Amino acid sequence: MRYLLGLILIAALVAGGVFVYAGRLPGPSVEIVKPTKYVGQSTPIEVAVSTPGAKVDTITITFEQNGKQTPLFSLASPGAAGIRQESANSVRVTRTIDRDAVPDLKTGAARIVVTATRPVLRGWRKTQTIASRDVQVRLEKPTIAVLSTKHYINLGGSEMVVYRAMPPDVESGVQVGDLTYPGYPAGGAKIEGVHISDPAVKIAFIALRFDQDVNTPMFAFARDEAGNAARADFDKLTFPKPFKRSRIELNDSFLNRVVPAILETTTEVKPEGDTLQKFLVINGDLRRKNAEKIASLAKGSSPDMLWGGVVFHPFTSSAVEAAFADQRTYVYQGKEVDRQVHLGFDLAKVVNSPIVSANRGKVIYAAPLGIYGNCVIVDHGMGVQSLYAHLSSIGVQTGQEVAKEQELGRSGQTGLAGGDHLHFTMLVNGQMVNPVEWWDQHWIQDRIIRKLKEASGS
Repeated sequence: MRYLLGLILIAALVAGGVFVYAGRLPGPSVEIVKPTKYVGQSTPIEVAVSTPGAKVDTITITFEQNGKQTPLFSLASPGAAGIRQESANSVRVTRTIDRDAVPDLKTGAARIVVTATRPVLRGWRKTQTIASRDVQVRLEKPTIAVLSTKHYINLGGSEMVVYRAMPPDVESGVQVGDLTYPGYPAGGAKIEGVHISDPAVKIAFIALRFDQDVNTPMFAFARDEAGNAARADFDKLTFPKPFKRSRIELNDSFLNRVVPAILETTTEVKPEGDTLQKFLVINGDLRRKNAEKIASLAKGSSPDMLWGGVVFHPFTSSAVEAAFADQRTYVYQGKEVDRQVHLGFDLAKVVNSPIVSANRGKVIYAAPLGIYGNCVIVDHGMGVQSLYAHLSSIGVQTGQEVAKEQELGRSGQTGLAGGDHLHFTMLVNGQMVNPVEWWDQHWIQDRIIRKLKEASGS
């Protein structure tokens, strides 16, 4: 009898230990992927649940606001939700929060609660995980209205749009095809006679790229973090622009000079083959990588208009060797080997000429840059920048403030340069545009200063 009682006691202790262990098993892993902070008029929810070593038993999603709980999802009755079985023990649930799902949805604070369970001990017990996220509901759409008038845009050229977006902190700008141009507070326009104190008034410099259609859609937009959006069209006229075609003859002397020199300054490409094959990689792949690098610098542009509305230095004493958007065909030993577009002006004066800043700004790049050789880029604020390439030497440093016509360095033939000259271009939010407009006082007055004065009531 004592032996039997001992066995029963041991069995009870073992069973108790198992239940204690089961109680310590972790619950399912629950991640609320979306939304992160805001809920709008129609906002997707995404929840990932995984249970290593067991299948998901139950999942429920609830929306809580003003003391009321609204069920959004149940694994037993998924309804309009989407369920994706990512593995044997992992599930991803998607659902939309809107007025259909939550009839009493209101602007204000709310909470998303996810509860998931997993079975243990062959289903005798369950472990549970509860995850929640506090969110803010924003149901009111932002508003936007364009204030400026008479927008004329040349292919490859620039323009400026003035608009009012509410609330003032909403993300806004102008969309041109698949390119987005951010808006900057108009109070940052440092121009004599212009004073705009309304924080809702914004400025967006835009471009119609040389390779876009003249009928490319354009509109101003405002969107908040909850996914609510508004847009506004604006009057505009776009004009085609003929671009030159040129033929570049390559020879071994040129290739043997530029290819090794460029490859010594970059690790972004590692071409193989003969010198011509390496040149083609530099002229194509490295050119694209350089363009991406240049475009990325727009993110650091000052919110202020640093140049003060003064016309940009036109470099009129220099001879123009190549113009903006020249369509170049490269020929080697009588055969066409490549085609590229030249997005700037090649300006020659005398060897080792002083190169000056086209306007007041801040140096954001001063170093070798692939095909551009020794290169300086000056930020003029609000996404507007200027680029100076092929320099023999650089006389400024990144972060340095420069005045209009202050020396930046000396002309040269570094990078893909056939001779001593300056490659100059203007940039609008990282997109290369025709500098000629920025050299024109009448264009500056009509496209920029006029609109700002109208917006300020001057």
